[in-house]
Amino acid sequence: MNLFLLDTNILVGYIRAAGYAAYIEKKYQLFNPDNIAVISVVSIAEIKSLAYKFGWGQKKIAEMNELVKLIPAVKIDSEQILNSYAEIDAFSQGKHPGLKLPSGISARNMQDNDIWIASTANVLNAKLLSTDKDFEHLNGVFIDFIYIDQSLTDENT
Repeated sequence: MNLFLLDTNILVGYIRAAGYAAYIEKKYQLFNPDNIAVISVVSIAEIKSLAYKFGWGQKKIAEMNELVKLIPAVKIDSEQILNSYAEIDAFSQGKHPGLKLPSGISARNMQDNDIWIASTANVLNAKLLSTDKDFEHLNGVFIDFIYIDQSLTDENT
């Protein structure tokens, strides 16, 4: 069984019926009973904000609400997630006392919401699926990161 944490952009792909969502479903079978897909509560807030920003109509908002109800949401109020946030933020900025950035990787400021999402994946030991490469430096250190190229379709599996 695999546990997957979906970044907000994956949810957007499913709502828009994007080719990369079909690719994900075929390759990773997120909704197969042998797998578990979850989201962070942060992604719920982000996708609701995007609905406003993108001017989604009632139909697309209803699809969004149905998708969000379908996927269990993980709260970010546990001490483990809070501690993980602090570690990932310090690591990303090259200031973690015990972990150094990999050779060739420079310090960076991650967006707060991305840190919350990565922290949740870290604590759950979930594979993080995203179309956002901003998580790459965390792969193998804090998370198991799977980058999804938005140009992929189910024909690419």
